[in-house]
Amino acid sequence: MSRARLVLATGNQGKLREYRELLEPAGFEIVPFANEVAETGSTYAENATLKALAALEATGLPSLGDDSGIEVDALGGFPGLHSARQGPTQVERTAAVVGRLEGLPRPWTARFTCTIALAKPGEPVRTVDGERRGEVVPDWRGEAGFGYDPVFLVPELGLTFGEMDRATKHLWSHRGAAIRALVESGWLS
Repeated sequence: MSRARLVLATGNQGKLREYRELLEPAGFEIVPFANEVAETGSTYAENATLKALAALEATGLPSLGDDSGIEVDALGGFPGLHSARQGPTQVERTAAVVGRLEGLPRPWTARFTCTIALAKPGEPVRTVDGERRGEVVPDWRGEAGFGYDPVFLVPELGLTFGEMDRATKHLWSHRGAAIRALVESGWLS
């Protein structure tokens, strides 16, 4: 049985792995499109749409774009859209965000958000969102995942995304929620 091909517009290997783990069991083959697409939008949906349309134009195949970020309440939602732009490495990005929080009362409540755009030939672009509320912790906990995962605590479990095995993270993460919403929408058929 052949699998439906979906192009994923990302150069982020962590995102690529998560999409494969979440969508391949549902019968989809995830094909990476690693060409850099400028994130010039003012919302997650705009950036995700730019990526999905670039991949669709280049490949002619149904394409997904993803934009996500961490929004810290005590920082007025910062870094949000600019989560990946706080420094050249993730260690530096994490240190920049935690550094801004030092001296502020805890818990440092936050949310991880993810928007996925689906672009298919001859159809309007559709988007879905996923969110996970939690809190930022000051110390790096765990080595799993990527991005801000080791400092994002899910209080219900007492674990950061960085401490979770993949299956648990998929159940609790913002990206897992968005992918489930996309599959349940019926738009992939």
